[in-house]
Amino acid sequence: MSYKYEYARAALTVDCVVFGLDEEDLKILLIQRDIEPFEGRWALPGGFVRLDETLEESAKRELEEETGIKKVFLEQLYTFSELERDPRERVISVAYYALVQLSNHRVKAATDARDAAWFSVNSIPSLAFDHEKILSLAHERLRGKVRYQPLGFELLPTKFTLRQLQHLYEVILDREIDKRNFRKKIQAMDILIELDEFEQGVAHRAARLYKFDRQKYKRMTKNGFNFEI
Repeated sequence: MSYKYEYARAALTVDCVVFGLDEEDLKILLIQRDIEPFEGRWALPGGFVRLDETLEESAKRELEEETGIKKVFLEQLYTFSELERDPRERVISVAYYALVQLSNHRVKAATDARDAAWFSVNSIPSLAFDHEKILSLAHERLRGKVRYQPLGFELLPTKFTLRQLQHLYEVILDREIDKRNFRKKIQAMDILIELDEFEQGVAHRAARLYKFDRQKYKRMTKNGFNFEI
């Protein structure tokens, strides 16, 4: 027996805030829309949820379809439900955010995206819909969580220097960090693996490389260890 809904149903979409890091700045991945509304404007990757997929499946599919990026860990950010956020119809969007290593992902625009590119979070063009609000909240969430969870390691190469690690926190937190105190604190946590390897092809003195000991961190967390920068 079929059932007729008494109330009209809103459309459901997902939007993805993808962060990356280079030697200069924290980056955000944007797509240039190739369809109306906001044709030609930059926006976050995303789209409508299909009836046969979960929210996370939809987010991963849209991200891969519009930018070529796949196999990333997405964490749900927030649900945006303002009445006038989409000029087409009543649309509710569930936003996700992810941290990726730039060197591991080659972006390529497809489907309804005219272009896909990385932008500095300090130099973002005018965005479509309410995507500036979504991006702002994701940036705020990242700044808060990176101090109490080792999320920052997701933005670094597998092997990194302490200088690169400090640069990451300075960029995300938007403030200078005392070099001696930072290194003393991070090494006291005992969650880094010191490698018998050094930087290659650098003009300055080559620095030692390290790796994040993910398994040891998990074991320590179970025993009450608190990560804090």
